[in-house]
Amino acid sequence: MRQQSACQSKTQTDESKRLKQLLMVDEPLGSDLPEGWVFTKVGEILTVNYGKGLTEAARIPGEVSVYGSNGVVGKHNVALTRGPTIILGRKGTVGAIHLSTYPCWPIDTTYFIDEFHGLDPAYLTYVLRGLDLAELDTSTAIPGLNRDDLYAQRIPLAPLVEQKRIIAKVEALLARVNATRERLAKVPRILKRFRQAVLAAACSGRLTEDWRAVQLELESADCLVERVYAKRRQQYETDCQKAKVEGKKLPTKPIDLERRAVETGDLPDIPDEWTWVYLPELGYMNRGKSRHRPRNAPHLYGGPYPFIQTGDIAQSNGRITLHRQTYSEAGLAQSRLWPTGTVCITIAANIANSAVLTYPACFPDSVVGLIPDADLCLGEYVEFFLRTARSHIDQFAPATAQKNINIEILNDVAVPLPPLQEQHEIVRRVEALFKLADTIEKRVAAATVRAKKLSQAILAKAFRGELVPTEAQLAHCEGRSYEPASALLARIMAELGSLK
Repeated sequence: MRQQSACQSKTQTDESKRLKQLLMVDEPLGSDLPEGWVFTKVGEILTVNYGKGLTEAARIPGEVSVYGSNGVVGKHNVALTRGPTIILGRKGTVGAIHLSTYPCWPIDTTYFIDEFHGLDPAYLTYVLRGLDLAELDTSTAIPGLNRDDLYAQRIPLAPLVEQKRIIAKVEALLARVNATRERLAKVPRILKRFRQAVLAAACSGRLTEDWRAVQLELESADCLVERVYAKRRQQYETDCQKAKVEGKKLPTKPIDLERRAVETGDLPDIPDEWTWVYLPELGYMNRGKSRHRPRNAPHLYGGPYPFIQTGDIAQSNGRITLHRQTYSEAGLAQSRLWPTGTVCITIAANIANSAVLTYPACFPDSVVGLIPDADLCLGEYVEFFLRTARSHIDQFAPATAQKNINIEILNDVAVPLPPLQEQHEIVRRVEALFKLADTIEKRVAAATVRAKKLSQAILAKAFRGELVPTEAQLAHCEGRSYEPASALLARIMAELGSLK
């Protein structure tokens, strides 16, 4: 009895060591097997059948699951298989493995196995998943898995009673891994809502409420706007005087020399130090240029001038740091080079996406550019606000195949404008919080990859006999005999031989 207790203790210690190594080792299936195990080939112990086509129109409502290569695709009232069934992806999702514990109907994009000759279907399911059958696909058109290639795959066979223990441990560990993966999958949505909440707080004054409370001297946004408008009028008068002295034509009078009153009745409340201004009053705003027709003329492209398109803005995450196309000298001649810091707003295809240029670039007339007045606003703050207003602006786009808005709609977009000092603080805080979110996102992505690899590591260890005490170890400790997998294999092959 004491010897048996010591054997059990040693077995538990060995198992503990194996589990501690689980996260650090992910070796492929080797040539060595534990005592009592044996290698065999899929074709030596299993019959792989072709699924049978069953169109949606031919299905009769029932409780029988219809399986495709990527899982359950519908229901039917008649089963094709006789009991527990392993379904393998033959076309489409090649090598995907599914286990149905009930009779089912695998369609013609699958193979299926429903005769197991005493083997545990769950054990075989996990063995097959550990093979990575997708690598067997050598097709150049529609992905496909050749049955002969499947039959040739070598798999490890454990004693039957040991298979039960392996599956119990595998399923317990995979349940924990899958629960972790499900939690990780929720994080991107949480971070998206977090970023939206940050922007909403930034553009309503809540994000910097504590900052305003300790500011002793803070010029209100109203005073700032009036001062900037006075400066603009003075500059226009100076330009007119200079033109008269030089005998030149008077400059065109800007349309924004007088501030346009904003109707605030339907607008949300903002801090007392803030004010509402219309978008074009924040600087120079106009559509991009792309006058040449056809627009895809080869001589326009391939030069040194970045050419930003609506897709680049949509995928930029608010800052243009990459571009897929460039203009030549001819392309630049029929367009315009906008300066660093320009706020880009899409008005076609991807409606009301926005981003700030981090280098000079051209863009077509499907994009509106706003060059911020540095005395009045920061382009980064304006871009943050545009993200919060995107869904509202998009409502103005007609429901056609090519959705678009026009610059007149943007002319009437009211922007909540903080004092310039507060804009700097808002941008600093938003960028810090976004950086934190980005860091979390990268860590979650890395953890998701590790979790996926961990599932394969668990299967690899399980079928090297390293996950639970082997039947041979227990038999030796307990002083008893056991049936090795070679005897099981011989019985199965004899049974299969008698069936042929």
